[in-house]
Amino acid sequence: MTGNLFDDEPIDSLHFERQARQRGFRTVAGIDEAGRGPLAGPVVAAAVVLPERFELPGLTDSKKLTERQRERLFPLIRRQARAIGVGILDAGEIDRRNILQATLEAMRLAVTRLREPADFLLVDGISRVPLETKQLPLKKGDSRSLSVAAASVVAKVVRDRMMLGYDRKYPGYGFAGHKGYGSAAHREAIARLGPSPIHRLTFGGVREHVPG
Repeated sequence: MTGNLFDDEPIDSLHFERQARQRGFRTVAGIDEAGRGPLAGPVVAAAVVLPERFELPGLTDSKKLTERQRERLFPLIRRQARAIGVGILDAGEIDRRNILQATLEAMRLAVTRLREPADFLLVDGISRVPLETKQLPLKKGDSRSLSVAAASVVAKVVRDRMMLGYDRKYPGYGFAGHKGYGSAAHREAIARLGPSPIHRLTFGGVREHVPG
């Protein structure tokens, strides 16, 4: 399916979901990821299928929300969603595949883990998920589609909680604060301690400190 069937500007945040259903699709999943940019930790993708009638005030792109707001919304999304799937690829897979391919594979896994198989995907960004399922990439989809926004919150909360666990396992790097992103304090810790087992060894800021 080509995007020109869905080229209208959204009149509300369920516009694209409704258009897909009007074209005969029954299970529309929003797809988004968290963790493309960090120097450490996994990339996490989520797929979320919302009911046709869905309201959750305050739900938007996870990057526009505080950690406290995301944690408040997360159980509400889980309670109301028809289905949620999560895909996770670790730092080793990111190094092996590259971050784009790892992200797309995490998205594919998230879709395959939905308890209701999706027949249409709304994907944040410009790339297609490597599946035969009909889909529509949406630039800034997490601000234009509630399904994608819900997926962005789920992915971000799951990843942040994982990084809190890694902070306890690998103390000294400050993962609980920066969540693996390349803050000055994080870069200094890498230079001082060397990379941990969850660092992405092919990323600038890390690879310079990999023992020869």
